Amino acid sequence: MDSLITAAARALAAGDPLGALKRIALRDDAPALALRGIAMAQLGDLVRAKALLRRAARAFGPKEAVARARCIVAEAEIALVSRDLSWPAKTLDAARATLEEHGDRVNAAHARYLEVRRLVLIGRLDEAERTLANVDPEPFPPASRTAHELVVAGIAIRRLRTKAARAALARAGRAARDAGIPALTAEVDSAILVLNRPAARLIASGREQLVQLEDVERLLASNAFVVDACRRVVRDARTLVSLATRPVLFTLARVLAEAWPGDVPRDTLVARAFGAKRADESHRARLRVEVGRLRTVLRTLADVTATKRGFALAPRRTREVVVLAWPVDIDEAHAAVLAFLADGESWSSSALALALGTSQRTVQRALDSLAAGARVQSFGRGRARRWMTPPVPGFTTTLLLPTVLPID
Repeated sequence: MDSLITAAARALAAGDPLGALKRIALRDDAPALALRGIAMAQLGDLVRAKALLRRAARAFGPKEAVARARCIVAEAEIALVSRDLSWPAKTLDAARATLEEHGDRVNAAHARYLEVRRLVLIGRLDEAERTLANVDPEPFPPASRTAHELVVAGIAIRRLRTKAARAALARAGRAARDAGIPALTAEVDSAILVLNRPAARLIASGREQLVQLEDVERLLASNAFVVDACRRVVRDARTLVSLATRPVLFTLARVLAEAWPGDVPRDTLVARAFGAKRADESHRARLRVEVGRLRTVLRTLADVTATKRGFALAPRRTREVVVLAWPVDIDEAHAAVLAFLADGESWSSSALALALGTSQRTVQRALDSLAAGARVQSFGRGRARRWMTPPVPGFTTTLLLPTVLPID
């Protein structure tokens, strides 16, 4: 490896892509193409970066398996940043195996971190933790240790383990300072902001207040009866019932919880659950049916009792009823889509469908509805079409991102 390639590689490792390009911008040999691709990725030109890395992978000879594997890992990282979640995971796994076989443990670990980040993004937290357990970050340089702790913190935040998340971010901050790479430090600072922003709106006994992730964690560990409008579940400390696929029942549960300990008039329930401006006998009959269904699904948590003017919620194991809602006024039917788009990256509808575990057509309908309200915007056409929105300032979207929930 010549001196210019060595100098360019060191510049990239230090987070200086312009310094690297000054040395190799006019070269078209395989190592220079690979470094140029990484530099363009750091500068944000992901399309150009992907093209350069593919040229580099083709240019490396058959005996340069490690170099080709490194190109594949770099391309996989670009795919992750581009939210191309359908990028072949088997290709990345094969590249990681090649790097491990040839003793390149640092880049092999980076490939594993990319795999874990993808798993976290689509809510497969158990699998992500098992994969991460196979990596010991201690022998690695500071930049790799930073990446490791950021992944640990990301999993902890998704699981609402705020103490573990803060500890991991503290370790990530120290490692980022040791690395001396401003972009890494900024990434850690951005993750810390998630823990310091309001995560939800707490509604109880007619009062509302914004709460942080620590408050949510304490609430869910308590014996309170919680109607979680962020994940559309009803729970207490021992039981969780998902109503994500039963919007009418969830709406009834939420309205009753917001009014607790009082009752809710039948006409109000009809208007909120069915969208009817005037309640007639058919609406009241349907309400009785839906309330019966709600009693059935909540039978271990609460009862729904009839009153003279409507219905009231009667928890079985607690005297505290609260509602966790989105921090700002928003169409909660599309809140999960907005939660992903709020990261500032551009998403395809297929990637959103994969992350949300739903059909692409459902996601497209949600995007069209949000675009009509000027909440999201798109660019490109056909398969190249991407959707994005500026991050919503002032609060975190953690509670809306997917995770595997224990269903009662």
